[in-house]
Amino acid sequence: MRASFRDPSGFLFVEDGVLYRQINSVYAEDYDHLISSGLYAELTGNGQLVPHDEVNLAPPNAERAYKIIRPYPVSFVSYPYEWCFSQLKDAALTTLRIQGKALEHGMALKDASSYNIQFQRGRAVLIDTLSFERYREGKPWVAYRQFCQHFLAPLALMAYRDVRLGKMLRLHIDGVPLDLAAKLLPLTTRLRPGLMTHVHLHARSQVRYADDPESMHAAASSFSNLSMLALLDSLETAVKGLRWEPARTVWADYYEEQPSYSSEALAHKQQLVADFLAEFSPRTVWDLGANTGLFSRIAAASGAETVCFDLDPAAVEINYRRAVEKGEEGVLPLVLDLCNPTPGIGWHNSERMSLLERGPADTALALALVHHLAIGNNVPFPAIAEFLAQLCGSLIIEFIPKTDSLAQRLLATREDIFADYHQEGFEAAFGQHFEILRAVPLKDSERTMYAMRKKPVRT
Repeated sequence: MRASFRDPSGFLFVEDGVLYRQINSVYAEDYDHLISSGLYAELTGNGQLVPHDEVNLAPPNAERAYKIIRPYPVSFVSYPYEWCFSQLKDAALTTLRIQGKALEHGMALKDASSYNIQFQRGRAVLIDTLSFERYREGKPWVAYRQFCQHFLAPLALMAYRDVRLGKMLRLHIDGVPLDLAAKLLPLTTRLRPGLMTHVHLHARSQVRYADDPESMHAAASSFSNLSMLALLDSLETAVKGLRWEPARTVWADYYEEQPSYSSEALAHKQQLVADFLAEFSPRTVWDLGANTGLFSRIAAASGAETVCFDLDPAAVEINYRRAVEKGEEGVLPLVLDLCNPTPGIGWHNSERMSLLERGPADTALALALVHHLAIGNNVPFPAIAEFLAQLCGSLIIEFIPKTDSLAQRLLATREDIFADYHQEGFEAAFGQHFEILRAVPLKDSERTMYAMRKKPVRT
């Protein structure tokens, strides 16, 4: 919404808590063709485009207005730098397939920004209705560079160098510069036709034509419809050819290979989480430190829209693949470091929302998490409690004492400077912000599970 000020075709606005989009008169011809050509009906019918309703509402800018539409809401807005490898890959392929469908109806995408894609009900969907324009044969795809920077370059870096390089999209809000990607990629990628063409040679051509744009336009003036189809086919082949397999990590295998966690304790923990969720009846749940989503799925099964956050890209990748394989619509896995959560970025630090701005969730899960924050990252209980109180209205949280093997593992390589890390200190800190409703010792364990509700803010 906040980035729509850049688009002359229209802009998003909120009235009485409802999201609307004004379509400006300059976009009237393209919008009418989108509807009359059948492209809108086909894309919304197959779940590739967020549908909308045309509404009779006074426009915020009447002089420029053509129509007002009300897009169907997206349950949670996520960003490319929060996606795992397969999410970015699925978003790329969705963008290319939409471009292919657009061509069949005499249109083309004028934007191929990864920010125009969201994940709704388990699949990638385009949210920008104004991304289409009438296609004129002979005109090259204006969004080609943007697609390569937003999708192909970061995917290649994640596949060939390090999956954590997907975070470069947070630094480069308009996509990873192709000359930078070309320098960072191994020389062997020059042997891959798709990467050689769309990253290495593309980067070279950008430098070549930087001071001579007229020559670039002349070179592209004979871009036929057949050339466009060949370009899309080449890009799709390049994207499909990129693969990343998550290595076995401590976190990705947490519940599968955790010798200190008995089956009785795990079963009791699952039951308590289900019981607490039934008491709270949340519509939205944020699972903080979700790992591969074991408890996220309990939340989703209760009917809550569930966002699963974890800092381990491998765990998030496994979680997302399982969700896709099982056709799960209620879980959204995302990569997030709670000690460095997503900030507001872009123009005026407000184009892309921070994590806090996208909350609060009705309920948060913080299971086997607090010891990592307090011992692993030196964040004291009062600071943790204050932060979590900003994220949720109710909280299901697990306290792990120092004597637990997982806490001992964190303390094994460092001095124990955590004199305040004990259950009394935990309850005192969280009691400042939450009402502790239940505290249940976990069977066959020294751990305690808590159900808490946020206290009203005093004015």
